[in-house]
Amino acid sequence: MPAGLHLSPWLATALAATIAVTLAAIAHRIAAVVLRRATASVPVLHTVVLACVPVMRVLLPLIALQLVWQAASNDLPYIDGVRHFNGLCVIAGVCWLLIAAIGGLASGVIAQHPADVEDNLTARRIATQARVLSRTAMTGVVMAGLALMLMTFPGARQVGASLLASAGVVGIVAGIAARPVFSNIIAGLQIALAQPIRLDDVLIIEGEWGRVEEITSTYVVLRIWDERRLIIPLQWFIEHPFQNWTRTSSEILGTVFLYADYRLPLDPLRAELQRVLETAPEWDRRVSVLQLTDVTERTIQIRVLVSARSSGLAFDLRCRVREALVTFIQREYPDCLPQVRSPAESMAKPSLASQLP
Repeated sequence: MPAGLHLSPWLATALAATIAVTLAAIAHRIAAVVLRRATASVPVLHTVVLACVPVMRVLLPLIALQLVWQAASNDLPYIDGVRHFNGLCVIAGVCWLLIAAIGGLASGVIAQHPADVEDNLTARRIATQARVLSRTAMTGVVMAGLALMLMTFPGARQVGASLLASAGVVGIVAGIAARPVFSNIIAGLQIALAQPIRLDDVLIIEGEWGRVEEITSTYVVLRIWDERRLIIPLQWFIEHPFQNWTRTSSEILGTVFLYADYRLPLDPLRAELQRVLETAPEWDRRVSVLQLTDVTERTIQIRVLVSARSSGLAFDLRCRVREALVTFIQREYPDCLPQVRSPAESMAKPSLASQLP
């Protein structure tokens, strides 16, 4: 039989498929315009719609084609293969749609709480929760979609049934092999809910100072001050202690230590500290303290406490104060810098007893 005659029953089905795809494209165009305008006053929902519109441009024609293939006669050649392939595409499209909706929802929630403000603690908390939870949900959608696609293959169902007898052993082996993956996923949920760290938090880990740049479903990226990146598994934060300088607030105290001779008067130094702070844009006017905290056999230790709105500003403020106070001592009291006196120098100076009449 000629191939043209063999495929001729497909002509009516192909015509119906063409009409269905055209109608789906028209419906998508109209629905996209209506939904964009209807959700313009609801920013979060509008973001979800914008994320789903490109996916629906592909998914709606696939659904329309699947309806045509299901309505077609079972006697059509290759119809079973076409139905199966189109069904796989529909499952993949639905998973894509769910992922886009989850991503759009997370982006909309984050956009409602901008982080470019002075006190962005709430914004960073919400951004961390939204991103970690959305990525966990996306991972679940992908796994569910793959499982549904595998279940459409009769061979895969038979293999799954034959493995039920040894499910205990396989489950133990798979659990041991997948322990790092699942432990990081669970740790990600713990971090999203308990929030020991958030995006843009300042952390001290293994002696490194840096900011949380990204939190994925398995690891955290710490941007160190010199532009290096430290990659840390999520499980590490559950099992090890670390410093979080912005846990409850970005405000922080900075410390400056100075060492000077016993003869240095402290009141002029306090006045100089206040003068420097009044002209420092990094100072938030909360704390300004200069104290004598320790003495040794040769020097005194002076501690200066200053406050700033963030750790970065505190570092700059500490440098400014340290430089200004050292310059002040060099200029006004150069003989009060730390020095070592030799025995000959001590003997050359008359004692108090020798000066008495």
